[in-house]
Amino acid sequence: MERIREIRKGLLRWYDFKPDSKILYMGDGQEPIGELLTETAQRADIICVPWQETLVSEWLEKNRGTFDYLVSVTDLEKSVDPRKVLRAWKSILKPDGHMVLGMNNRLGLRYFCGDRDPYTGRSMDSIEDYRRAYVTKADPFLGRMYDKDTLENMLRESGFCCFRFFSVLPDLNNPALIYGEDYMPNEDLANRLFPTYNHPETVFLEEEPLYDSLIRNHMFHQMANSYLIECSMEGELSDVWHVTSSTERGREDALLTIIHQSGTVEKRAAYPEGRERLKALELHGKDLRDHGLLVVEGRVEHGSYRMPYVEAESGQLYLKRLLQRSKEEFLAAMDHFRDLILQSSDIEKPDPGDGEGAILRRGYLDLVPLNSFFINGEFVFFDQEFCEEHYPANVLFLRMIGSFYLGNAVAHRLVPAAELYERYGLTKFLQRWQQMEWKFLGKLLKRRELQVYYEKCRRNPEIVNANRQRMNYSEGEYQRIFGDIFKGAEARKLILFGSGTFARRFLDMYGRDYPIWAVVDNNDDQWGQKLDGIEIRPPRILAEMKPDECKVFICIKNYLSVMKQLEDMGLRNYCIFDPSKAYPRAVESRTSQAGPEEERGRAKKYHVGYVAGVFDMFHAGHLNLLRRAKEQCDYLIVGLVSDEGVYRKKEKYPVISCQDRLEIVRACRYVDQAEELPLSCDGIRDAWKLFQFDCQFTGDDHTDHPSWMADKEFLEKQGAELVFFPYTQRVSSTMLREKLREGGEL
Repeated sequence: MERIREIRKGLLRWYDFKPDSKILYMGDGQEPIGELLTETAQRADIICVPWQETLVSEWLEKNRGTFDYLVSVTDLEKSVDPRKVLRAWKSILKPDGHMVLGMNNRLGLRYFCGDRDPYTGRSMDSIEDYRRAYVTKADPFLGRMYDKDTLENMLRESGFCCFRFFSVLPDLNNPALIYGEDYMPNEDLANRLFPTYNHPETVFLEEEPLYDSLIRNHMFHQMANSYLIECSMEGELSDVWHVTSSTERGREDALLTIIHQSGTVEKRAAYPEGRERLKALELHGKDLRDHGLLVVEGRVEHGSYRMPYVEAESGQLYLKRLLQRSKEEFLAAMDHFRDLILQSSDIEKPDPGDGEGAILRRGYLDLVPLNSFFINGEFVFFDQEFCEEHYPANVLFLRMIGSFYLGNAVAHRLVPAAELYERYGLTKFLQRWQQMEWKFLGKLLKRRELQVYYEKCRRNPEIVNANRQRMNYSEGEYQRIFGDIFKGAEARKLILFGSGTFARRFLDMYGRDYPIWAVVDNNDDQWGQKLDGIEIRPPRILAEMKPDECKVFICIKNYLSVMKQLEDMGLRNYCIFDPSKAYPRAVESRTSQAGPEEERGRAKKYHVGYVAGVFDMFHAGHLNLLRRAKEQCDYLIVGLVSDEGVYRKKEKYPVISCQDRLEIVRACRYVDQAEELPLSCDGIRDAWKLFQFDCQFTGDDHTDHPSWMADKEFLEKQGAELVFFPYTQRVSSTMLREKLREGGEL
């Protein structure tokens, strides 16, 4: 995928190769870095050669003292004798030449968080310095990583006396943040870093919150996931301290932020199409200053936006520190930040006090603590790239809160984000403000286009939590508490502990199969109210029950205190409901009674098939879809979107009610089972958890959509498939609606 290739080019897109240089790249010119060198190195002579070829004596002799630059990414890790390779490479550089190496770090933080070694495919091998790997002749050497100290010694022993390390995060393939070894981050990386992994399914610990401790203990560079090493034969090295690369944003929005040792911060457009973004930075800064905000002054010069480097604490870190000291002072500071947002633009429409909030003539979406310094008692802003006309101030307040709380679990405990939503009047239309923010971020960060890629390399929070829990329990305990939570449920009274989102989700997904006897909650405000017709009661009713009389499903996120509460009552027959997981279910018999007589008994490709849809104004297109699906499966389930679900997605109700649509679909001879989908059922993944089908059938207008491709990969991991059918072009519910409108019947 082209965008992924561009992300990888960020490793060196900022590096200034001297014009008219002769550059040797170890690899194929069609690889991202080889392609980058061809694109950016001015008037350079680019030679691309596999690294093994550079060790051939004839090639070495022919090219001694030839190259101005030598560029290699991870090749040294694949050599059994890296010192020999380094000596050979030194011999082909000119007396004033440079070598640039991309290397992984065997002590990278990602490996302490559970990631597997990229060469051995096992966890902890690099941390142990490979003492359990490559121990016999039968073990083929595929490669290995080195730590910073070992790499430094190898370089010195090979004759490279002048070199400098850059720490690269998250890794060499996703180089978003690059730090010189003589520079320490002065920002909260938990808000800026999105870790990537070789094998995210084995990760058991969140990486980004740990960097703050590493920085304070001077361990940041030693435990960086990867390095870019610049070596100079004559002593001249890059003056860059730090680089932030946003090449994932696309050609118009991608910028490189470069901090120079000279005290200048330079912003470059990663592509020619992004030069207008630099001009916008200058104009936005002037507009904000005209409205009385303090902004680090910058201007466009020689094709780059330049501003002075500010040695100050970020607004994000200031607020984080303030919250730990005093809730009142923190809230006062957040109030002041809110006031600055309102001050940042002319107000087109004042806040009417009904939850809609004020409308600003210009809404600056990066007016967040992360993009500010705190200097002499005031917030000073920078990097105000994005502006929307006629924009709700409430979305900017939400951005202010969300950016502060991102990756900050301590803040959530001290002052829940919901308290700030209420404080700033966001609660009534919170979903609307969230959707507007997600729309902005999704478009900027190309989340839909990169969804499949990120699912392969970024961790899943639920999997991380499950991996962590496995470490805290024996196999038997883990299965009892977190695994097959419905084991033994049939013979006991079933009780939900908790009455919030998780409990509603449980009832939506499993309430029909497992009738609930009672719901209990520690919050006495909930007592006496009802959840799906079940009265919410105090937990003391559990103390009156015999240990084997009931089974308790804990339906809250932070369940440890409830586990202890139940054990203190003598109840150990409890389990944890995780709404992200799919559990073995008490499914009904899936013997088909539908379809023509001649099809019964015929071997089909799939046993259980699934189709989802609205099926409004049932027509020939619907019939064709169901017929074709039934031709490929023994048992066909249809999930119908509810009336409210249709409205949430399309902002209009269906013509035919859900109950009537259900009756129509159930009457179709191709359908074995039809169910109304719960409102909480969000797409293919939830549908699979509900019905655990072998194949979902859908129309082919989704074939190339990134989110559907991600769902397709999800199903394949579960052993299921996604099959696309061509739509019946001559008819659709939308076309029928239009015909009815034209006839004046709607």
